[in-house]
Amino acid sequence: MAPAAKHPLDIEADIDPRLSRWMWLVKWLLAIPHYIVLVFLWIAFFFVTVVAFFAILFTARYPRALFDFNVGVLRWSWRVGYYAWYVLGTDRYPPFTLKDVPDYPLRVRLAYPERLSRGLVLVKWWLLALPQYLVVAVLTGAGGGGGDWDTGYRIGLVPLLTLFAVIALLFTARYPRGLFDFLVGLVRWTMRVDVYASLLTDTYPPFRLDMGGREPGAKTPPATPAAPGPPPG
Repeated sequence: MAPAAKHPLDIEADIDPRLSRWMWLVKWLLAIPHYIVLVFLWIAFFFVTVVAFFAILFTARYPRALFDFNVGVLRWSWRVGYYAWYVLGTDRYPPFTLKDVPDYPLRVRLAYPERLSRGLVLVKWWLLALPQYLVVAVLTGAGGGGGDWDTGYRIGLVPLLTLFAVIALLFTARYPRGLFDFLVGLVRWTMRVDVYASLLTDTYPPFRLDMGGREPGAKTPPATPAAPGPPPG
């Protein structure tokens, strides 16, 4: 089989070799300062996307400064999510920056497109992305229904499997590696939909689960785990 084509969104994820057994219980609380900042960043993200929409429509280009800002907002959000509520693969507090941080356990880079389709910008974020939205709703629980469990995917596969992983961590002091790889694959799928729906790329998200901490064909080796020691409390 031919190797899978590399997506312009490059995601690298490492799991901390010595995760705390209990810290995941309070990370969502520790991340509150980030939530406050992200509220304002996402308001700006919306208006920047509107401006970019018309720029692409008339010039077939996403202004580079606006592109870097919106990628930075997504990067910041994903780092906070990776720390506080999905995967929970690191105890390292997320930095307050839009920029790429090469030594942070989650690294996100998106290749800048020199040209974007003027026609696609009219339909990709709602019509073409609709099947992907349905998949993401199942993965994340964003498509929740009413009050009963059988009315929608309120829990979502990613948060449910993350819960299984941290329960295993709590009792064994080990994060199941296979579950980590699977979760990163699910999150990678969701991130690809995010950048497509945000007009940042014309590359349609593949209906493909690329598991593990490295993108298919990536040459960067995973970080070497530290020597085992006594499990943290």
